[in-house]
Amino acid sequence: MQFEAKVEWQRNGQSFLDQRYSRAHEWVFDGGLRVPASSSPLSVPLPMSVADNVDPEEALIAATSSCHMLFFLSIAAKRGHVVESYSDSAVGLLEKNGEGRMAMTNITLRPQIVFGGTAWPSEEDIAAIHHEAHEKCYVANSLKTEITIEPAIEPDGSDELPEQRLG
Repeated sequence: MQFEAKVEWQRNGQSFLDQRYSRAHEWVFDGGLRVPASSSPLSVPLPMSVADNVDPEEALIAATSSCHMLFFLSIAAKRGHVVESYSDSAVGLLEKNGEGRMAMTNITLRPQIVFGGTAWPSEEDIAAIHHEAHEKCYVANSLKTEITIEPAIEPDGSDELPEQRLG
């Protein structure tokens, strides 16, 4: 399998050699989706960065979270568990790694999952599904960084409700 993405940037007459050029660019994906991108203002100060655009670091975290979620949903379905919703507030830590280079040294996934139906998984089942999803995730398998999964377990206090919130 091969996947492609196109990245487009133009100088548009801006100064360049003094490093005061815009880092705004676009990511173009199959199907024609265009995503405004930029360096992070944490890396390159405004106005050379565009705070509203997606930066590569955010995209890496989102890709890791998305990949994990997609495998989690598939595994949960195969095991007979209905997932009503899945939300993740993932966080990445950019710092110097053991080699002294700036790197994403940790990505923490914090999924909150609402289960429906009658076949609710136990906490052990959920942990096993997360483990299997992590093992199968192509993005996680491609990274050197540590990826931590911290599911939120939110018992609602009632066994009568048609949904169950678990990580």
